[in-house]
Amino acid sequence: MDERTRAIEDLYRRRYTAFFNVAASVVQSRELGHEVVQEAFASALAKRRQLRDDAALEPWVWRIALRAAHARRGDRSLPLDEVGECGLQALERDLDLDRVLRTLPPRRRLFVFLRYFGDLSYPEIAAATGVAEGTVAATLAQAQEQLLRELSVEEAAG
Repeated sequence: MDERTRAIEDLYRRRYTAFFNVAASVVQSRELGHEVVQEAFASALAKRRQLRDDAALEPWVWRIALRAAHARRGDRSLPLDEVGECGLQALERDLDLDRVLRTLPPRRRLFVFLRYFGDLSYPEIAAATGVAEGTVAATLAQAQEQLLRELSVEEAAG
């Protein structure tokens, strides 16, 4: 077994839950979320020689996983402005948080899921989605502001 194969397998063991949380949110199905993660890691293993920089392994696999999730939804590409309905898939989800997250525009919602449910750093999100790190930071700041506003409105109305 080569070093890159071991690294991919190690990534799978360490980060499966994060990949699953995001994939299930994108495809809106726990069952399909598992399948997407399996497919993404199988694809990464098959394409492992295409990776140019071992330091970029995790963002590279994230990009494969996001593409696989979008393919399951019938999308042909990774359209960041048309991500679809990411939503919480936990068995006991917070319905208020889920409702507020769904008010975010698609790109903001995806970045929130990658950051807080996938536990990716800003550089990793940038690499996984093919955008500049500054765009990630700005988008997450906008998402946080919007979430705080929405939660405040709900709290005031509640």
